[in-house]
Amino acid sequence: MNFTQEDIVRLSVALVIGGLIGAEREYHGKSAGLRTMIMICVGSALFTMVSGRIGGSTDRIAANIVNGIGFLGAGIIFREDNRVKGLTTAATVWAVSALGMCIGAGQYDIAIIGFVFILGSLLFLVRFGDRIQKMNQTRDYKIVTTFHNKALTQYEELFEEYNLSPARNQQQRIGNDIIGRWRVDGSEQNHEKCINRLLNDPEVKEFTF
Repeated sequence: MNFTQEDIVRLSVALVIGGLIGAEREYHGKSAGLRTMIMICVGSALFTMVSGRIGGSTDRIAANIVNGIGFLGAGIIFREDNRVKGLTTAATVWAVSALGMCIGAGQYDIAIIGFVFILGSLLFLVRFGDRIQKMNQTRDYKIVTTFHNKALTQYEELFEEYNLSPARNQQQRIGNDIIGRWRVDGSEQNHEKCINRLLNDPEVKEFTF
């Protein structure tokens, strides 16, 4: 048996680093949490360590790790309400596997620096990302109103009045009603003002936003 103290250190470091990043994901209720990140980091370290022992091609094993993590990350990504979810968690899975490979190869300096950058991005860039999102959001609007000439045009003019940029999608007339759908871009503040106006519009029979 050639298991050394260095091997224990590498696996312990992988467990701690994977656990810290996983704790952040778990705290925010993401699908890949504490245990998942630990398994990814420790597993990547194990693959890298065993590749050095068996004398195989390190590049080939590393490439297989990346491919395997790619399939795992793809399973985390899903679509909800016309938006793609899970991209950050999938990217985190990919990055954690890279950390595990660095630790398994004994490159602690790269692993620690990478860990600081990854966890720092997850912790401290959330508010910055939220601010950017508030500056411009894309929302889907559905309005049902009584059919008359230029019934939908008046709502497009309303969007523009609030400095929003509407793109008309499918329209449908059912009896005396007409249904309009738009994908609208603009700041969160302008969206909220427009929504409040539409919610108090007596001509709007149904409003989804």
